[in-house]
This record gives sequence, structure tokens and C-alpha cells, in this order.
Amino acid sequence: MDAKTPAKISSGIPVDAVTGLIADAMKTCGLPPADAAKVARLMVEADLTGADAHGVFRLPQYVGRLKLGAINRTPAIKVNRTAAATALVDGDNGMGHLVVSRAMETAIEMAREAGVAWVGIRMSNHAGAAGVYAAMALEANMIGMYSAVASANHMPVAGGAEPLLGTNPLAIAIPAGDEAPVVLDIATSVVSYGTIKNHRLQGRDLERDWMVDPTTGAPITDPAKSMDGLLLPLGGYKGAGLALMLGLLGGTLNRAPFGRDVIDFNAHPARVTNTGQFVVALDVSRFQPFDAFAAEVDRQMVDMRASKPLPGHDAVRLPGEQRARRRAERMRDGLPLTGELVAQLDKVAGELGIKPLGAR
Repeated sequence: MDAKTPAKISSGIPVDAVTGLIADAMKTCGLPPADAAKVARLMVEADLTGADAHGVFRLPQYVGRLKLGAINRTPAIKVNRTAAATALVDGDNGMGHLVVSRAMETAIEMAREAGVAWVGIRMSNHAGAAGVYAAMALEANMIGMYSAVASANHMPVAGGAEPLLGTNPLAIAIPAGDEAPVVLDIATSVVSYGTIKNHRLQGRDLERDWMVDPTTGAPITDPAKSMDGLLLPLGGYKGAGLALMLGLLGGTLNRAPFGRDVIDFNAHPARVTNTGQFVVALDVSRFQPFDAFAAEVDRQMVDMRASKPLPGHDAVRLPGEQRARRRAERMRDGLPLTGELVAQLDKVAGELGIKPLGAR
């Protein structure tokens, strides 16, 4: 299958069915029911908002790591408030979804008191889509941010030929009024490595500007060769520099691995990764009344949406706009999953002795 061949999609899979599958898988792997349900909700939120490489797509890998004992099924997550507006969360090697959501809940609580909160995270794991956690602050009428040291290095420093940087993501969520919240969720590479894995699963060619061969610098388009390639940074040296800075903030600052010290959870599924992340919550009301801010965000977004598009473009794109529309559509119509992914999920269900998607 090449890049021009569409993947076979099993459309309209009920959200409740996918959520139930994840929750049952987590419980069977040893997570307490409440934790399993929370992980399932956060994973499905990634699928709902269009981060298809970070939702149920990741279930086989998570299950594999849980079965190998690489993730603590019953972590005692500890929150150390170090000042009025700072804290450090030790996730006790729990599922990243549990650890990061706890950190953002803490940041929101602290920001209500101090106006802003920065919470660092260590001893965590891969947590899925960055935007899910930044957006948690929206419900509190706050601005949210999230970043992480990615769970594997696939990108070089500017001009380099060694994989010393992860795709270290950055997500920022800004509330609005009648308009969709403004949510930016980006990898610091041209595409996330989850996108590469998704293409490899489907046998789809990679775009020429996604990966290069570290020995020749030539583009890699064959997904079967992607394991040996380097992801290219977003915006050249600027993306590499941003990934480096986020890695220092998410890893080094929190006594978590960065650079050569990062444990590749793809190559070493049985090893503890001590993944580092951080979240920020900012109380809008400390700057101006929330309703006034939300109305002004609305005005700016309406103005930008009405701006003239470049030739060849139907319209301008705003961060979060498609995210909100896609979420509404998928809640109504169900989730689109590729046939290859459904087959993988059915295999996991069979191995765990739980009901497959088709029986839910």
C-alpha cells in the first residue's frame, strides 16, 4: 500500500465500545477499576480530537509494557508542593495518563490560589496526546500548557546525524467564548513518531520531508526502513532548538532522562523510562475579567478566519478549530479505525480474554 492508497477504515465504531475495550484491558492488566476508567477516558479523548496515533492505537504497546512489569499498575503518585506556584510530581512509574492528569489537576488547584502554577513531573510514562492535558485547564477558565521528553529519541540536534532529541511535544490551550478554544498541539518534529508507526502499520509510504537516512542524508519514504531513520525537526534548526529546550525543562529540571539517557520504550519495552513532563496552568482572571478575555479571543479568531487565503487554499486554519469539529462528529458518528488497527486490538482482546470490539 503506498501513500496514495487510502487505508481501509472501519468507520462508526461506537465511542463507548472503544472506551470499554481500553478499560477492560487496563483492569485485566492489573489497574484498579477507577484508574482503568480514567486511562480509557483520556486515551479516547485523543481519538475524539483527531490525535489518532495517540489514542487506542497505543493500547497494544501499553498492554505489552504492563504485562512485562515495565509500568507500575498501582502507583502511589506523590505531589511535593515546593512553593506557592511550583510543585514536583513523582509518578511512581504509573501510567502516564494518570500521572499527568494528576499534575494538571494540581496545577489548576494551585493556580486558583497563586494565579499561575508550574508542575514538573518525573517517574512517569508515555501519556498520549499533549493537547488532552493542556485542554484540562479550559474547564477552569484557565490557560493550559503541557510538554514532555518523548519516550524515544528520533531526531538530531541542528546539523547532527545522531538521534539525541525526542519529538518533544508542546501543547497550549487558550479558552474562548462562543468560538472553539484555541488549542495548539504539535510535535517539534515535522510529524510525530506515532504518525510514522501508523504508516508502518498500514504499509503506507512516508512523505519525503519526514525522515532521512543518517548515513546519506537521503529521504526515507519506505516505512519498513523508518526504524533506522531520523525524523526531521519542524522548521529546521528552530524545531531542533525548541525540542532541546523543552527536553531540558521536562527532563533535566525534573531529574528525569534527556538526550542519550532517554530509554527508548519501543526498543526496550520491559525497561522503566522515568519519563519527564511538565504542565502549566494560568488563571485568566488575574489579568482581566474572564468574559472580556473570552470575547476578545472570539473577536480575534473571527477576524483571522475571515482573512484572505493563499491561492490553492480554501480557507485559513486556526489551532483547535478542526479539533472541536472533529470531536463533535466522532461523538455522534463513532471513531474511524483502520482495519489493521482493529485486527491488532482484536488480537490483544483475545490474549487478555476480554470481549473484542465487534462484540461490544
